Amino acid sequence: MKQLSKGVVTVTRAVDAPAQAVWDVLADGWFYATWVVGASRVRAVDQAWPAEGARIHHSFGVWPTVISDTTHVLRSNEPTELVLRAKGWPAGEAEVLITVTPDSEDSCTVAMAEDAVTGPGTLLPRPLRQLAIGPRNVEALRRLAYLAEGRHREAVTPT
Repeated sequence: MKQLSKGVVTVTRAVDAPAQAVWDVLADGWFYATWVVGASRVRAVDQAWPAEGARIHHSFGVWPTVISDTTHVLRSNEPTELVLRAKGWPAGEAEVLITVTPDSEDSCTVAMAEDAVTGPGTLLPRPLRQLAIGPRNVEALRRLAYLAEGRHREAVTPT
């Protein structure tokens, strides 16, 4: 797995669903606010999502003080890697690396690393930034796993 840079915490989670099931959630931009902690709504998704350069137009924060911004894809390798540039001004921008590693036909491991790359967020020392980012990403992977596992169960369970 590619590291963002030294000192960036990478969180991982085992998922009881195939790598493609996780990718299917990542590839549906309308689910972004469901699994990304802090995102409150999705306003629009480029049709090309998650192709390189495609954007999700989202808002973050708690109503009524939501802030609208975008996240765009820096790199996309279906179904194993997605690198995002998440904007959240006035805090700044972060780079997020998500990798999906197949463990078996019906399971995988998802890893996520994130760090601020521009703006006021970079003024905090990296260890302090990571203290906040790490637990947030643990919850994001929990949500992502629940979505992928639920969709996978529904797809394989006869009705």
